[in-house]
Amino acid sequence: MPAKTELSDAISKDLKSRGFKFVGSTVIYAHMQATGMVNDHLVDCFRYREVQ
Repeated sequence: MPAKTELSDAISKDLKSRGFKFVGSTVIYAHMQATGMVNDHLVDCFRYREVQ
């Protein structure tokens, strides 16, 4: 499973340029997972289709 993506890198960089602290790419990616912006369930996971 990836800990970050190009999108989380870009969001992190943007937030840092705006003065935010503790917004590394991994933290942003975890936020994206928690809010449902990305679906990290494996294809064979029982929740994969449900959250599609």
